[in-house]
Amino acid sequence: MEEHIDPSNLPQHIAVIMDGNGRWAKKQGAARVFGHRNAIQAVREVTEGCAELGVKYLTLYAFSTENWNRPKLEVDALMQLLVHTIRGEMKTLMKNNVRLSTIGNTESLPKDCQRELQEAMQATEANTGLTLVLALSYSGRWEILEAVRQIATEAQQGTLSPDSITEETFGNYLTTRNMPDPELMIRTSGEMRISNFLLWQLAYSELYMPDVLWPDFRKNHLYEAILSYQRRERRFGKTSEQLVK
Repeated sequence: MEEHIDPSNLPQHIAVIMDGNGRWAKKQGAARVFGHRNAIQAVREVTEGCAELGVKYLTLYAFSTENWNRPKLEVDALMQLLVHTIRGEMKTLMKNNVRLSTIGNTESLPKDCQRELQEAMQATEANTGLTLVLALSYSGRWEILEAVRQIATEAQQGTLSPDSITEETFGNYLTTRNMPDPELMIRTSGEMRISNFLLWQLAYSELYMPDVLWPDFRKNHLYEAILSYQRRERRFGKTSEQLVK
C-alpha cells in the first residue's frame, strides 16, 4: 500500500485524535488503563510511518484539558505512563531523527512529567526529520483564549494596534505558530467529532475517521489515511474550475 502513495503530495502536517483506548480495553474485559498501555505500539508505528514517508509534523492529542475530569486513578496512571513511555521511546526517536515538541498548558502537568518532557526535547532538539508534537493538557478553546488575552494585553499597552490584527497575526499567538496547519486530521474509533482539538488550525483540514480503535492502529492504517487524502480535491472555498486555471 505504501508504494501507491505519491511522495510529491504528502501532507506536511498530520494531526491525530487517538480515540478508542477505553473501548478497546473493555472488549478485553480490562480496565481503561490497559488500553492506554497497549496504545504505545500505535504511537510508535504512526511516528515511524510519518518519519519514513517524510511528513514534517505529526501532532498527537495525548491529553486534553477535559481529561483532568476523569477518575483520579486513571489520570495518575496516564501521567506515569507518559513518563515511562517518553523514557522508553528515546531510542526510537533518535533512530528516526525525530524531534519532540509539545503544545498545551504543560505547566499543569506533574513535575516529573515536565522534567521528562524537557529532557526529551533537549535530547532531540538537533534532530532534523519529523517533529512529533504532543498536545498535553491542551484544548482549542484554551489556546484561542490565551491568544486573545495576549493580544488584548498588547493592545491595551499600545504595542499592538487592533486594526493591524489579521489571521496571520492571530496565528502568531497560537502554540502552533512555528508549524503549518494540518492538511489531514485522523480520528480513530469512528467517532465524528473534533473534540476541542486545534479549532483554529483545522479550518481547511481533510478529516479521516476510520472505525479502527487506536490500540489497533498500524502503518497500513496511516497509509490508507494518506491515500484517502491524496484522492481528494482541496478547494479552500474555490470551485474545481478555478483550481484548474
